[in-house]
Amino acid sequence: MKNSRSDAYAAAGVDITAGYRAVELMKKHIASTRTEGVCSDIGGFGGMFELDLTDIKKPILVSGTDGVGTKLRLAFLMDKHDTVGIDCVAMCVNDIICGGAKPLFFLDYIACGKNVPERMEAIVKGVCDGCIQSGAALIGGETAEMPGFYPEDEYDLAGYVTGVVDKDKIIDNATMEAGDVVIALPSSGVHSNGFSLVRKVFDVENADIKSPVAELGGKSIGETLLTPTRIYVKPVLQLIGEVNVKGISHITGGGFYENIPRSIPDGLCAKIDKASVKVLPIFDLIAKTGGISERDMFNTFNMGVGMSIVVAKEDADKALQILQDAGEEPYVIGEIVKGESKIELI
Repeated sequence: MKNSRSDAYAAAGVDITAGYRAVELMKKHIASTRTEGVCSDIGGFGGMFELDLTDIKKPILVSGTDGVGTKLRLAFLMDKHDTVGIDCVAMCVNDIICGGAKPLFFLDYIACGKNVPERMEAIVKGVCDGCIQSGAALIGGETAEMPGFYPEDEYDLAGYVTGVVDKDKIIDNATMEAGDVVIALPSSGVHSNGFSLVRKVFDVENADIKSPVAELGGKSIGETLLTPTRIYVKPVLQLIGEVNVKGISHITGGGFYENIPRSIPDGLCAKIDKASVKVLPIFDLIAKTGGISERDMFNTFNMGVGMSIVVAKEDADKALQILQDAGEEPYVIGEIVKGESKIELI
């Protein structure tokens, strides 16, 4: 690449050599995500992955794509870029695990106003951290420098994951029935949803978001909001291997009311005990500061529950123990009952 340089392109705002420098800085992080299936190196025109079908009789590929959304505004304001990549991976892998799919590989896309190699490295380091947490390999990506389209200090970040599940082991809620138990996996905070409302409530563009806040245990609003999204892949895969999991919901935008019903079949309803939900302090502060109703809070945010899992009542204790052994702090938040509404918060 030493001979690749365009003075005319540079004059238009695109520094090709900065892109090469960024890739060199990323390589050590990308290498840390390599798994046995990877059979290509960064720099080619496409990432290659060899699918191991051992113990998989009917392989089904499951794909997901997502971005970080306006949470990126907090990264810009805090000038902290090494965790939003975890959010990007989490939003993708937490979705496909709901069907029982094991993540295989990940691709990222970064569009920016100016390619600052060290900033690109920090972003991709976060992506790689998320890949390691989920067991996926980062096998490719794209960094697009777009002067005049994005401000120099801003960027957008999106990703794509592919996973695999045996067709006979897809989690499809077919066996769910009244009496089943709903288990919660705690979130780490707001995760990566509802930030348009969060930014409005705290007026983040103009307010002091860097000073300690007593209600947040001495952390600042900015620091708390940038807490990366939890990745649930490995604990959930462990659970799936030992217990008949009947349904999983990733609690994202739309909160409880939109996401939990997505894993509930017609004729059944998830009856959730609001008092059992371990609401995190950041949500209390959002509700208080913005004067937001409880209904709207549960219909916008995860409220401290990043994922819900449905198992048979007789499997509940075993499921809780498996998840605890995997490093989670699960607890029961409700049960499945007969009903047409699919979700009821009492």
